[in-house]
Amino acid sequence: MKLPKEIQSALNGVIPSTMATCSKDGIPNVGFISQVFYVNEEQVAISHQFFSKTSQNLQENPKAHIQVVEPGDGTPWFLDVSFSHKETSGDLFDQMDMQLEAIASMCGMEDIFHLEAAYVFDVISVRKGEEAQIH
Repeated sequence: MKLPKEIQSALNGVIPSTMATCSKDGIPNVGFISQVFYVNEEQVAISHQFFSKTSQNLQENPKAHIQVVEPGDGTPWFLDVSFSHKETSGDLFDQMDMQLEAIASMCGMEDIFHLEAAYVFDVISVRKGEEAQIH
């Protein structure tokens, strides 16, 4: 599934995103994500700093749901994704690390955020949630 160009501003980390995963036993887990990063038309990556339960769930069940929010008007975007792989070095990792440092700096959390890995996902579906707009 190709990501529409209009989702780009929702992927810049201004508003924290959420991610839902599920264990092999069907137990859900929802967490906040600092960064959902555009990799290419068919993939996004998330920054892995803190989440151990999410990481465990993705090893058991690669399917996940990510919600990102358009900063201009609050419109949510919903992405169904499948975990592909993780990267702990290289260009993607370095780009995400630099962006995460900028996000941390804006929040006054420079010494708290530390990128451990970039988790790359294949986008299965994407939809814009017009009905949930903030006015």
